[in-house]
Amino acid sequence: MSFVRNPTTIFGTLILSAIAGSTYHLRSHHIYNREESEARSDEIEGTLRGHIGLIEESLDRLEGKATEADRGKKMYPLRSMCTYQIRSQRIKRNATAHPFQLQPPTLPREDVNALGVKYRRIPILSIGRDIYCDTRLILDKLEERFPSGKLGASQPEQKAIEKLLEKWTVDGVFPRAAQLIPPAMPMLNDSKFVQDRGEFTGRSWAKSAIAEARPEALAHMREFFQMLESTILADRRDWVLKTEKPTLADIHTVWPFHWLSGMKGALPPTIFGRDNFPKVYAWIDRFLKAVKEAEQNAPKCTTLKGAEAVKHISQAEFAEPDGTVDDQDPLGLKKGQDVESWPIDSGFNHRDRGQLFALTRQEVVLTTQAKVGHRDIHIHHPRTNFRIRAVGDSGSKL
Repeated sequence: MSFVRNPTTIFGTLILSAIAGSTYHLRSHHIYNREESEARSDEIEGTLRGHIGLIEESLDRLEGKATEADRGKKMYPLRSMCTYQIRSQRIKRNATAHPFQLQPPTLPREDVNALGVKYRRIPILSIGRDIYCDTRLILDKLEERFPSGKLGASQPEQKAIEKLLEKWTVDGVFPRAAQLIPPAMPMLNDSKFVQDRGEFTGRSWAKSAIAEARPEALAHMREFFQMLESTILADRRDWVLKTEKPTLADIHTVWPFHWLSGMKGALPPTIFGRDNFPKVYAWIDRFLKAVKEAEQNAPKCTTLKGAEAVKHISQAEFAEPDGTVDDQDPLGLKKGQDVESWPIDSGFNHRDRGQLFALTRQEVVLTTQAKVGHRDIHIHHPRTNFRIRAVGDSGSKL
């Protein structure tokens, strides 16, 4: 895998997860049980140790000693959903050290903007000049490109369960989990953060709005816990697919439950105590232990400054130089056509625009130009919950 060692094709990984990294770090997953000042000090070390993101063997270890500049970036939990999934992929074998670069918790993010990327969610992964957006697409790509560390199911029935759990967690569980951030969380005293999250989600992040939505969210979350307790985990299996080790199905499912269980004040113990859902908590504990064991032998990664990361990416080659457009796709778009693409569930005010390079059932790829170096880059979006539209076209298409 010479491209890993070649600085011209280095994985310029821009993980936009400064907000939530510490929440998911395995050595500090109870960080929010402490004072915010402590959360910004020693525990920030290794904030991004390596998946939500499974960002492959490359993201298997996203850890570095935080600098004073890093500590000035508030470490909030919300955005760590994706970071956690990527980091959990440290269960993969054959880990490869990779550079990474932290981004500020709120817009603007000048380094990402310098690459010509408008997409604002986390994480994003660069393999050469191919920029992959949305954790679900990132996971699929890493499974495809690095089969030696594959964690996904191989049997059709297990693949179906894996995909259904991915959709259930992202589209069902997570929106309710995000409503359970306690109003007393320090981040909600930050007007810039509150305004940024309102723009990001399209709903109010005022403390009064969060408090009003909380009872309904708790009712839904109790149902989600109960579903796992009484169905998938009812027979006391260790892992979701009855495997010897955790798989992608576990990663897709565990992160919002672990996230909430480690956030002080998120889940009332009278409803969500370990006695209420013993199998769920035992499963979370097993998962954390498995990731911790995998971490111990993982290589360290280096931290890049913003300008360095942009330079590495813009000077690299394409990881996927060829692209085809499905001529049977219902959208009827043509290769080279000017299009725009954006998520429709959150972050929908930020649209990437470029020439259509590839269009398949799984993804759309746009060619655009980096603002630094002025070289073409490829931006990859998944099809699920993204809208693609020809520029100048009044109609919107999924």
